[in-house]
Amino acid sequence: MQTYVKGIYRRAIFTSEKGYIIGILKVKETNDDEIKSFIGKTITFTGYFHELTIDDMYEFIGSSIEHPKYGFQFAVESYERLKPNDKEGIILFLSSNLFKGVGEKLATKIVEHLGENTLDRMTSEPECLNLVPGLTKKKADQILKTLMKYEEGSATIVYLTDLGFSMKDALSIYHTYKDRTISKIEYNIYDLIEDVGDLSFLKVDTVAHKLDIKEVDARRIKATILYKMKEHTYKYGDTYMTKDRIYEEVCSYLGFSILESDFEQYLKELYIDDKIIIDIEDYYLKNIYDAERNLIYKITKLLKKDKENFSNLEKLIHKEEKINGITYSDNQKKAICQSLENHIFLITGGPGTGKTTIIKAILNIYIKLYDITEDDASSMIALLAPTGRASKRMADGTQFSASTIHRFLKWNKENNAFAINELNKSKSKLIIIDEMSMIDLELMDHLCKGITDDVKLIMVGDFNQLPPVGPGQILKDLIESHQIERMELDVLYRQKETSYIPYLAKEIRDNQLVDFKNGTNDYMFLKCSSEMLLSSLKEICMKAIKKGYDYKRLQIMAPMYKGFNGIDMLNINLQDIFNPQDDTKQQLEVESILYREQDKILQLVNMPEENVFNGDIGTICKIIKASHSESKKNEIYVDFDGNIVKYTPKDFYKIKHGFVMSIHKSQGSEFDFVILPVSHTYRRMLYRKLIYTAVTRAKKKLIIIGEEDAFIYSVSNNNEYIRKTKFCEKLSQICIDDIK
Repeated sequence: MQTYVKGIYRRAIFTSEKGYIIGILKVKETNDDEIKSFIGKTITFTGYFHELTIDDMYEFIGSSIEHPKYGFQFAVESYERLKPNDKEGIILFLSSNLFKGVGEKLATKIVEHLGENTLDRMTSEPECLNLVPGLTKKKADQILKTLMKYEEGSATIVYLTDLGFSMKDALSIYHTYKDRTISKIEYNIYDLIEDVGDLSFLKVDTVAHKLDIKEVDARRIKATILYKMKEHTYKYGDTYMTKDRIYEEVCSYLGFSILESDFEQYLKELYIDDKIIIDIEDYYLKNIYDAERNLIYKITKLLKKDKENFSNLEKLIHKEEKINGITYSDNQKKAICQSLENHIFLITGGPGTGKTTIIKAILNIYIKLYDITEDDASSMIALLAPTGRASKRMADGTQFSASTIHRFLKWNKENNAFAINELNKSKSKLIIIDEMSMIDLELMDHLCKGITDDVKLIMVGDFNQLPPVGPGQILKDLIESHQIERMELDVLYRQKETSYIPYLAKEIRDNQLVDFKNGTNDYMFLKCSSEMLLSSLKEICMKAIKKGYDYKRLQIMAPMYKGFNGIDMLNINLQDIFNPQDDTKQQLEVESILYREQDKILQLVNMPEENVFNGDIGTICKIIKASHSESKKNEIYVDFDGNIVKYTPKDFYKIKHGFVMSIHKSQGSEFDFVILPVSHTYRRMLYRKLIYTAVTRAKKKLIIIGEEDAFIYSVSNNNEYIRKTKFCEKLSQICIDDIK
């Protein structure tokens, strides 16, 4: 039996924009013995609501909870407004803030003439208000309109929750469509996926079955086509699909075959509806096609701009050498000159080849060329990177402020929009982007929309690293198009001559391992079986700790999360090595994972409002349990290099232990000491770019531990998934057409 509470809503203690309310209810009736003691008294309730009117009677369905600070509360799962059924209640309702211009005197007059069933009469026979003396038609129409809107909103929310939507989802749907909600759902419930944020295809498809929508319904099949195209795009990074591949994936999901003629028609209708783009034999999601087209347009505009000539460049480069006590190579000098002369330029190179040194020189010389003041420099120049750690590393290396691309574009998480866009462009004149290999098509498109056509755009990266998580492979495509001038830096500078790390990276890149088994001052390969990997890792870590390496300077990274040698299991087993428990540290268990003060933490999602981003690493500085926190929720505080971020239970999925991290998550970061386990237990994830990326994260010391043949296999295996994009081909063709 469901627990219900009927009562009068008194006031709100807290409200959020998304409809979450903590409020006070005066209890009139309930079927719960515990709550009966509160009849005639007030209780605190929580939940998501469309609209609550003070002094209205409501029925709440839910469950009671005991809050550590506020005591008894009722957690509402669904609710219904109850019409007042006595004269006093109806007068109170009609004279409430809901009905503007209706005071107690007019409300009393209405009830006296229409009786105790006033509200039912008003909704069933609106003309009854004409019986009330002194009530103008305009006022009567206004009262009726307000009542009907109120009734409709409440009924719609109930309708949505009865279908199976949560109260939160129901509110989002209603706020999107208002009085069109029911008709919209009846017309095509699958439209909700695109129109309403945070509603997945799988959720809507489940609800659709309750509306008796058949499996073969054209609306469902077209929605499935879009769902599988999106899933494929963001899983594999392809920017387009073939018709055969779409057909195969859609039929696999549906569990039955579609007539090819019908399938052709569905694709045609999606094209007509502007949901997909058919480009000869390639099928794109509309947003991906537009991003590709917009980006090509911006690049070609920058390519068409005339080069700038500076007569004093060599002199300024020479001054920069003297100030910094270095001598640039011929290639580095060319990179500096061409970056400043062109409006778009590429600088590529592996670790230790001087990319950051070149960025710093370009900055300093640009400031002198244009005689820019310190104050103007911050608004005219932007150093950008895709992650927080990469931007911090960029700032440390150049001594100039750097930012993530999301922060630069002023991303709003609530509506997933950028404040810096095609209608509100940045005033920056020089933009340098580092870690270009990590930037996907959509993010690069958003960036290019937000910058002017007279900007200098310098892109820096290492194309041998892993491709971006999102769709596309911008850096690779730009290089292979051969349309943008580029300088590849290939001379190693960063490490000392005795350092083997950059040479090992080069050997991996070229698939020419020489003497990886021989140790050096900064590198060691430790042979170990898969079964002994964990115990060997523990031993290495304990020795590293004794030598003064803490887990902030030391990073273990592995290729996979699952399995007995996977990241998840290694994190559990290494926690007590790096951060053993003692009486001074608070602990908190979250879904079988034990978090402890001073634990190393990895951020999993972007939270620009907190200035913390996917891949950032921090330390738990404080844990406050619900019984002692002001919010009365468990709280975890993580210190990201001085930026303290608070996490409550709704945010716990955004973090995990970072003693061991994935190689993918490490991209854009550097660590003094890297330990890399390589084993056949990771075999399906062992390929050259992955291992290259891991090795290039090490600045001062690298230990590879595992099976020699597994490491050799990973370096020789270049069978990575080749992304399907036409960006390179289209950019090249447009440039050729321009020449013609």
